[in-house]
Amino acid sequence: MTQSSSHRRPSLFDALLPIVVLVALLAAAVYLFGDSASSGPNQIALLLCAGLASLIAFKNGMSWRDIETAMIKGISVALGAVLILLSVGALIGTWRLAGIVPSLIYFGLELMNPALFYAAACLICAIIALSIGSSWTVAATVGVALIGVANGLGLSLPVAAGAVVSGAYFGDKISPLSETTNLAPAVAGSDLFEHIRLMLWTTVPSIVIALLIFLFMGFNAEVAGDTVDRIRPLLAGLDNQFHISFLHLIPLLVLLVLALKRMPALPAIFLGALLGGVWALLFQPEAIAAQAGVAQADLAASLKVVWQTFYGGITVETGDGALNDLLSGGGMASMLNTVWLILCAMTFGAVMEHAGLLARLIEGLLAAVKGAAGLIAATLATCLGSNILTADQYISIIMPGRMFREAYEKEGLAPVNLSRALEDGGTITSPLIPWNTCGAYMQSVLLVPVTDYLFYAFFNLINPLLALVYAWLGIKVLRLTPPGAGGFPPGPSTKPQ
Repeated sequence: MTQSSSHRRPSLFDALLPIVVLVALLAAAVYLFGDSASSGPNQIALLLCAGLASLIAFKNGMSWRDIETAMIKGISVALGAVLILLSVGALIGTWRLAGIVPSLIYFGLELMNPALFYAAACLICAIIALSIGSSWTVAATVGVALIGVANGLGLSLPVAAGAVVSGAYFGDKISPLSETTNLAPAVAGSDLFEHIRLMLWTTVPSIVIALLIFLFMGFNAEVAGDTVDRIRPLLAGLDNQFHISFLHLIPLLVLLVLALKRMPALPAIFLGALLGGVWALLFQPEAIAAQAGVAQADLAASLKVVWQTFYGGITVETGDGALNDLLSGGGMASMLNTVWLILCAMTFGAVMEHAGLLARLIEGLLAAVKGAAGLIAATLATCLGSNILTADQYISIIMPGRMFREAYEKEGLAPVNLSRALEDGGTITSPLIPWNTCGAYMQSVLLVPVTDYLFYAFFNLINPLLALVYAWLGIKVLRLTPPGAGGFPPGPSTKPQ
């Protein structure tokens, strides 16, 4: 950011104080409230630290009007994600009522081997995300069903969620259809396909290691009781509550086609939710009647139930608590806590950026950086820090990309090194932070706290570490070469136009 001459440059202490306080408050929230920390305590911590950062900005000569404008602008950045979240809530609700999610769970329970489940879940999500370029869409559709299958098989939900997140982000990261995969080279000034090719060096070994770990965990998983005896009543319960059919896979295929056709996420997901409502009216009259509390619902009652499902989800009563939890939920209202968390996190990040506190931290980091390895390591750390402080994966790519681009050119590094580091440190770590838009989204969709699946998202943990090892060993660290000298071509100029 560019500060006017009347604004004092923040000190390193100014920049560090809100972060230290935030870490202390978040740790206290986890200690005092446990898994419910993201249902209010974390939001208060973020707002308190936004207030502290505002006081520091005020001390350094900024007006409240400037600070407030920055907050509003920061929140506006997340409004697209908020609308997508609400649409996803509607989609999950209507797809449950329509029998789409129950059918996916039913077929998954029939076909899936518990020993292979974790690795298979990761691989399925990876393939679909690679095809459509969206980790969010994969998690909200196939991911939800896979969590249901894991629940039915008596497997660990945190490990299952880690497998879904690992596969979804691997596929998203190397897909040329992904927004972040296009954003990183655009910011760094590198070519998209050169960027993807260089990323393969870190992503492929990382996903292979993750799959091997998931295979090992699957073969050593303890499944409570006899699997067949456990699954049979669940299959019967699903069949009693919903019409189960392969026809219910059509809305999923339609949504995947829309994603492949590059339709924006918001209209595609909302159209999927609408299709779910139509499917419910066509195929699930008994389920609609049960939601309405009548023996047979007329057209008006059916429309009312579908309408309510969009915002309130469904509640299923089967007499089996586990099955009730498996089938109930969804609706826009289920996403409101996540929206609250995102708004608070974006407010804090906006004040930190506008007050120059983030830039001050990065200046200090650059001053200590030496050589190509140090520069790549600093980029990875800054992307992770940006994900933590600004709560948005796009900012964690754009801001470090702008700040480090000239430094890479001065060091003689090809811009594709920067674009890969932005993804290794930014895209990949975003779902590991509970208040980040991606972490909050995954928790809301998969219904597994980020703090529970964090240590099982093996791809997301291994990839940044492998990128760091590559940097220090000089593996696939590409240099700029003069035109005609052979080797890797130079990227676009990083000097201001």
